[in-house]
Amino acid sequence: MTQSTDAGRSGGLAAEIKDAVTIRAALLVLGVLALQLAFITSYVGAFHQPRPHGIPLAVTAPAAPATAEQSVQQLRTLAGTPLAPHTVPDEAAALRQIEHRDADGALIIDPAGTTDRLLVASGAGASLSQDLEQVVRLAEESQGRSLQIVDAAPAAPGDARGLSSFYLVVGWCVGGYLCAAILAVSAGARPANTARAAIRLGALLLYAVVAGLLGALIAGPVLDALPGGTAALWGLGTLVVFAVGALTLACQGLAGVVGIGLAILLVVVLGNPSAGGAYPYPLLPPFWSAVGPALPPGAATYAARSIAYFDGNGAAGPVLVLAAWAVAGTAVTLVCAAFRRGRPGAAVGSGLPDDAGRPEAGADDHPAPAAGR
Repeated sequence: MTQSTDAGRSGGLAAEIKDAVTIRAALLVLGVLALQLAFITSYVGAFHQPRPHGIPLAVTAPAAPATAEQSVQQLRTLAGTPLAPHTVPDEAAALRQIEHRDADGALIIDPAGTTDRLLVASGAGASLSQDLEQVVRLAEESQGRSLQIVDAAPAAPGDARGLSSFYLVVGWCVGGYLCAAILAVSAGARPANTARAAIRLGALLLYAVVAGLLGALIAGPVLDALPGGTAALWGLGTLVVFAVGALTLACQGLAGVVGIGLAILLVVVLGNPSAGGAYPYPLLPPFWSAVGPALPPGAATYAARSIAYFDGNGAAGPVLVLAAWAVAGTAVTLVCAAFRRGRPGAAVGSGLPDDAGRPEAGADDHPAPAAGR
């Protein structure tokens, strides 16, 4: 009798576990584990050993072009190629390159003396200007010369280490994918038809306009962290929030609720460490410096710094990247909804099975009520 009871209890516990933790749930948990490990790998990989590589540097020696060319050749031979030096005609040209974000610094050589000047731009990132100073100073000292530092585009007093732009963008990105995720939780991961998809996109756009404005006001007039025009930052913020939200809606249209994880993989796991926030692109490892400009956080961070410290110079390319994400996300969302509407049995409230073959909770807008209760 005791053995039979124990067996029954064991069977009951096993049945409870099987009922409580379905195969679908187990697969989702494994997906979360993979996302967590990817997060750790991406952030530690990007930040554990920043090294300068290929920092664009304008070099000029007024009235002595041969001296400037000789210095460029010497700087190109530095171990690890931390600099990408090139000559410019004069100091005014060097300063224009910094202002237009064609160079991250400029070395002004004094042929008649032993003290040269290095123009930096801490508004583009304090870590970048500091590493540039360190590399050039060591090179100058090896030639028996000294260096004077001039900050041509200094970060605002309220923008410690030039990070405010990055954190503003992170906030906008978080709002974008959370808004899209909430729409999925409340009404179904996949919209039932194109009309519903368009409504979600419209709601996302409205949210993006408000979130962009409030973020710009907080970073600008309220906290006095970022200079530059509030209107320009508002426009950028609206585009960032909508682009990230549309990307998330597109991922949900393709993969259901799992699409939220895919969006987090692109925006948070890959996008944030490669955004050039804590360490601008020339300090990141090759993979992160390559993918960063193509992802929303990197494009938005570069554009925000351009607006704040460089009169918008250099922002056009990143804005086009964000616009491409917004258009692609919108198109994929609408196409997925149209395809879903056209499938047999995919009408509103059909309870269409998900990719795992189980009815997906919230798979459609307004799913049919469960029967038999």
